Amino acid sequence: MASGNLSFHPDGLDPNSIGRPVYAATVRPSRSLSRTGFRVVMGGCCLVSVVTSIWCVRMGFWPVAGFFGLDMLALYVALSVSARRGRSFEEIVITQIEVLVARVSHRGERQEWRFNPLWTKLSRVEDEEFGLQRLTLVSRRVEVAVARDASPDDRTRVADGIGRALAAVKKGF
Repeated sequence: MASGNLSFHPDGLDPNSIGRPVYAATVRPSRSLSRTGFRVVMGGCCLVSVVTSIWCVRMGFWPVAGFFGLDMLALYVALSVSARRGRSFEEIVITQIEVLVARVSHRGERQEWRFNPLWTKLSRVEDEEFGLQRLTLVSRRVEVAVARDASPDDRTRVADGIGRALAAVKKGF
């Protein structure tokens, strides 16, 4: 006869730990340019553009200045779009009873996939030269690419964590 609170459940799993994450990760796209870097790159390019445009106008090639302005506008738009897309992220949470993959776009749109961890397996596509190229969670004919915007090294770390978590969950049952 036991009295008081048991530190473990007689069937092996603690009912209080069922909802606690075994693994949780937030994966963000790898972006090499910070906000300060964006300003430095744009400032440097604009400075070179203005100096070159002034020289071209003084030499009589005035249409070149307009094209330099269009180039700077195109560079600004491209870097702004890249920075905005860098705000997207993926959440991966594995508990004893569920695998949750949530993808949030740069617009704030959220997509979720929920799987039973006992039926979920991890699929990898690796290249000898470039590392882990694709990481997919597969459950009952549903495939979800995970960490698709991460670098191959980050993708490998996520794959190792997910693999250990799925093995721990399956071992518990």
